[in-house]
Amino acid sequence: MDKAKVRLFVEGRLEAGGCITLNDRQAHYVTTVMRLGCGARLRLFNAAAGEWLGCIEDAGRGRCVMTIEAQCRRACAEPGPTLAFAPVKKDAIDFIVIKATELGAAALLPVWTRFTAVQRLNLERLRANAIEAAEQCGRLTVPTIAEPVPLAALIAGWAPEQALLVFDRDRGGPLKAVITAAAGRALPPPGLLTGPEGGLAPEELDVLEALPFVTAVAMGPRTLRADTAAIAALACWQAFAGDW
Repeated sequence: MDKAKVRLFVEGRLEAGGCITLNDRQAHYVTTVMRLGCGARLRLFNAAAGEWLGCIEDAGRGRCVMTIEAQCRRACAEPGPTLAFAPVKKDAIDFIVIKATELGAAALLPVWTRFTAVQRLNLERLRANAIEAAEQCGRLTVPTIAEPVPLAALIAGWAPEQALLVFDRDRGGPLKAVITAAAGRALPPPGLLTGPEGGLAPEELDVLEALPFVTAVAMGPRTLRADTAAIAALACWQAFAGDW
């Protein structure tokens, strides 16, 4: 089978013999950036259809039409933890979204906390970052990115059967033991909650630790940047309980 290097996430149905027209951004990338033309093959994917090999049938300035040839990978579940995190500045939040996608997060939940400094999010840009990261890393699914909510709303809407691990420098049990215990339950993968620069406020931690589905996790003696803490939490989950 042709070893096509370019992978693109596409919406809609993929089936042998079908045709698909790439959107303007994808057409520009394929024809102008990658300089691919008629006869070149790409891999197209989404969560429902899996991954398919496609061949460029018509390409020109701002357009690219492809014929779907054969399935490369069947659709399959890609379970992963939910990352709830306090929004941070532009470059750092882009980093969180990209690396969380690469590390297998199933969903990303921005959360307003007492010390959150960022007041606005460009969700369209964040979702584009997640798609590009999924294309690069080889996963079939793209993590959902929810509208930001206050911490109180996150707690109120949380499904109690899903564990929520709250990462903090000073409070909580040993990281490996807590993650291993959470992974041993026959339940959905847990949520991982990390705070903003300066961490979660003491009163927020008090409220969280009083909830039966919450377990605090200690992240060690060093003060981590908010983006570092979010990615470290996901990396530890993958190392101790994920698919690494």
